[in-house]
Amino acid sequence: MIYTPLHIIFLVVIFLLMWWFANTIDKRKWLSFLIALVLTPFVFYYVFYPVLNIFSSYHHEKYFDAEAWKEEPALRYEMSDNMISDSLFIGKTKAQVEKQLGEAEWYGWDDNIKANSPELWNYNLGFEPGAFNHMQECLELTFDHDTVTAVKQYQLEKEFE
Repeated sequence: MIYTPLHIIFLVVIFLLMWWFANTIDKRKWLSFLIALVLTPFVFYYVFYPVLNIFSSYHHEKYFDAEAWKEEPALRYEMSDNMISDSLFIGKTKAQVEKQLGEAEWYGWDDNIKANSPELWNYNLGFEPGAFNHMQECLELTFDHDTVTAVKQYQLEKEFE
């Protein structure tokens, strides 16, 4: 595990809370210190850390990899930030995009023609982890004259039965 400054701060806060709690049990400082020292890792790793992971929206980020894109469709959201921020597909042709991402999973709606347009390719990115997340991440590539001009990420609300 990598210890970051925030991680150390959380550990110190939990240690102080455990020490305060142990002081309510016994007034001997050395015993309170010992109890807090023993309880801190258990409370941090078995209570605080799991709860933090449930309610935070942090997820791993990866660089785009065409193989991983095709093999792990549920984890595509990890690569989306890299694809958008580095403009990996801007200026690529439909053939180049299809080679790396595969065929479009669905075409986007175009209000100008009142139909699904083959110029708007959409891909499912999966669901970001989280206890209360019911939004599906999606990626849309906009083509103009067989060349990608825009890439955007959006969310669709999913109903689970």
